[in-house]
Amino acid sequence: MTTNSTPPVDDEPLQSPDEALALLRVQQSALERDQLSGIPWILAVWGVAWGVGFLALWSGYEGGNPWFQIPLAVAAVIFGALLIGSIAISAVIGMRLNRGVRGPSNFSGAVYGIAWPVVSLGAYLIGVALALGGMDSTLQSLYFPAIYALVAGAMYLMGAALWRSIDQLVLGAVIIVAGTVAPFFGAPTNNLVMAVLGGGAFLVAAIVMRASLSRRAR
Repeated sequence: MTTNSTPPVDDEPLQSPDEALALLRVQQSALERDQLSGIPWILAVWGVAWGVGFLALWSGYEGGNPWFQIPLAVAAVIFGALLIGSIAISAVIGMRLNRGVRGPSNFSGAVYGIAWPVVSLGAYLIGVALALGGMDSTLQSLYFPAIYALVAGAMYLMGAALWRSIDQLVLGAVIIVAGTVAPFFGAPTNNLVMAVLGGGAFLVAAIVMRASLSRRAR
């Protein structure tokens, strides 16, 4: 006896090429949102660090804050602690964002993350070399905030290119402008400029990017 067996018929119709492409775009958009979901928090953390940290430095120098002054050593500790804390928080969030991601996106994110400490260390060592070569404390107080602003601005421009993010493009441009303009105000006013323009730019970017991601999720 011969039994005719027929393959099971899938109740779900095959997707058309247009439907498959639309689904792929939705999945890609969801992946990009997941990768960028922690960026607003990183921006907010750095906004607080720059705002409070540079205001502390401004208040630590003679001729800075007209309302009150704190010991410069205390201001330096506050600034350093905020920077270290921001780096640690950013690293943790960055690792969570890259968790489970493979392929070119993971490689790009890894290179981007490694570039931050490498370039920052290079900028610091150049400053140390200049100080050993005779650069006085006043010029050091102008150099270090400016060079770190340029490094951060350039890194955010790189991030804008990697993730096609207009928010990071604008933020990077504003930070570069702040780092370039601040030294012209002299020390210690340059720290106030960095706190307002730099820290403010981070906080505004965090709010704008968070709102943008919320709209894209709808």
